[in-house]
Amino acid sequence: MAKARTVFVCQQCGSQQSRWMGRCPDCGTWDSLVEQTERRDVTPRSRSAVPGMQSRPVGLRDVAIGGFVRLPVLGSEFAGVLGGGLVPGSVVLIGGEPGIGKSSLLLQAAAHFAEHVGPALYVSAEESVQQIKLRAARMGLEPEHLLVYSETNLNVILDQIAALKPHLVVVDSIQTVYLDEISSAAGSVSQVREGALRLLRLAKDHAIPMFLVGHVTKEGTIAGPRVLEHIVDVVLYLEGDRFHQYRLLRGVKNRFGSTDEVGVFEMTAQGLCEVPNPSQAFLSERTADAPGSAVAVTMEGTRPILVEVQALTASSAGAQPRRTANGFDMNRLLMLVAVLTKRVGLPLFNQDVYVNIVGGLRIDEPAVDLAVAVAIASSFRNQRVHPDLAMVGEVGLAGELRSAGQLERRLMEASGLGFTRALCPETAHPPRVDGLDVVMARALADAIEIALHNPGVRHGSARGAPDAGSQTAAPDSVSGDR
Repeated sequence: MAKARTVFVCQQCGSQQSRWMGRCPDCGTWDSLVEQTERRDVTPRSRSAVPGMQSRPVGLRDVAIGGFVRLPVLGSEFAGVLGGGLVPGSVVLIGGEPGIGKSSLLLQAAAHFAEHVGPALYVSAEESVQQIKLRAARMGLEPEHLLVYSETNLNVILDQIAALKPHLVVVDSIQTVYLDEISSAAGSVSQVREGALRLLRLAKDHAIPMFLVGHVTKEGTIAGPRVLEHIVDVVLYLEGDRFHQYRLLRGVKNRFGSTDEVGVFEMTAQGLCEVPNPSQAFLSERTADAPGSAVAVTMEGTRPILVEVQALTASSAGAQPRRTANGFDMNRLLMLVAVLTKRVGLPLFNQDVYVNIVGGLRIDEPAVDLAVAVAIASSFRNQRVHPDLAMVGEVGLAGELRSAGQLERRLMEASGLGFTRALCPETAHPPRVDGLDVVMARALADAIEIALHNPGVRHGSARGAPDAGSQTAAPDSVSGDR
């Protein structure tokens, strides 16, 4: 027996209200409450949300996990983000901006899976089967056991999955499919939440791994209720600039592996191709002799990546100088400019400052602070940074340098790419890397002088004992002579 009731659901946060309001009391969004009719099943039923789950508690040591094998999926980069492979019965949600390559990546993954594991079903609610065929032909994909299906009714899709029993299912996208019994439109909170739960139950019941494509909002988060990311097992984001060829597949949630893992791909005419050495790719077009260029060693998950940081300073024509950052946090740039002005003595109050992370990457790690600050100082003084110098370090408000995690692993990556010097904060246990001269500094002012070839600055080196007087006073003013 079902009982109907009318509720008002926020399309941003998913909260339910008994009456309409102009502004959602939970998230504060205006005009986001939509009237929906829900049918509540008052018939007693099992509390188990997923078929096959235990209805009674059992001992942890008595749970059998035999036969657990991860399935291969599109090379080492994709498999590494998932934790080593695709887990049977798992539901993976992939989000990204329009045109970033989500559908192409999953079509490649489904084709690879169909060739090496078993039949795969690619369901598209946005494209016809002819469009999918044309895209596959452009990428040179002709798998024998890949089935394509164009449908928006989720009940029909579930029936096809139950009848075919494929080894992999891709649904593109979760916001465009709908259920008949829910009166709201496709993409609403109720449709997305209930649709994801239905797919999850089917995946767990038949041990079928599934990929779900999720649209993103203008803020860059996956559209729909936040509970969608809690329902699925893995949440991945495909990031990058559409005008650059590199894409980053970043894991933000993984019930079967570590989070913050990153896979690097290159967009080509044949689809997304793996980049086995991202550091070398990002530095391939670097101009080492130009002022304002520095190399930073960042960590993406457990992988060290070397990136080029470019900075440009120019005399401001207005009363308020511009501060522009591409691929770097704007608030952090403002903080670094203030530290350079107050602690180092660079008069940047009348300078426009531009910072760019080459390759379309988005870096939020504080360990890139030192490279950004050195690049700004290099451009302001019109002095180049040592071409074989890699930098790691966080900058504090007092102008001090703070250490970064996994320093030895970062420096080993720099040494493997041919760098002979590294600049990092002074630590109690300096790392020793063969073929790499590790130079340490306590203050940002010292680090800038070291990076810009000032031989008069005293500093510590990992090849010898650190100098106790490594920190020097910051100059009162530094000339911007060009």
